[in-house]
Formats: sequence, structure tokens, C-alpha cells
Amino acid sequence: MADPERIAEEIMAYYRALDESATSRHYFRHADDEGGLWYVEAVPDRGELTVLKQAELTSAGQLHRYSWEHMEDEHGGLTDQAIDPAVDPLQPIPAEEFRRVWTRPSTPEGAE
Repeated sequence: MADPERIAEEIMAYYRALDESATSRHYFRHADDEGGLWYVEAVPDRGELTVLKQAELTSAGQLHRYSWEHMEDEHGGLTDQAIDPAVDPLQPIPAEEFRRVWTRPSTPEGAE
């Protein structure tokens, strides 16, 4: 049987290595049905775009961030699915827009 802890460490190491070696990055935004906005940073890997960083800005103003440093929590997690801008409802955005959201201070839950 595979050790779940070891598998999680290998996945984290894979994403970290991709992040540290990426020479080309792509940025997208997606609005969900609940009024939230999703922001992603993706890199080409094995002929696909792999998401390295993902931020969800909920309609209530909550910000949830996921990357190799924080893969998941009670709100969600970093997608493990490749994205395809030709098929997925993604809008290309400038890197600056992604960084503005990614570096924004989080609002504690329940705060307004």
C-alpha cells in the first residue's frame, strides 16, 4: 500500500519544482455561479497547462489561496486538473492583476 503522507510530499515536491523552474507563466480569471472570482497562475508541463497557484475571492470577500505551500484546507484546494483556455471558461488577465489578488491581505472569516 502507498503511504498517503509520502504521496502528499511527492505531489508537493512536484508542484514546487514546477514553480521554481517555470520559464513561462499564464494568468486567468473565472467568475463562478455564486459571484466569486477565481484567479489562476499556470505553467506549461507535458503539453498541458498545470495550475501552480489558485486564488478564490468569494462573493462575501473571503480570499482563499492554494499553491504547493498550502495545497488544501476546509474551503477547497489546488486543482489537480490541467486547464485548457480553449475549452474552459477562462479569461486571460495580466500578471499584475493576478499578483494584486494573490498578495492581497486575507479577511478573517466572519469579518466584514
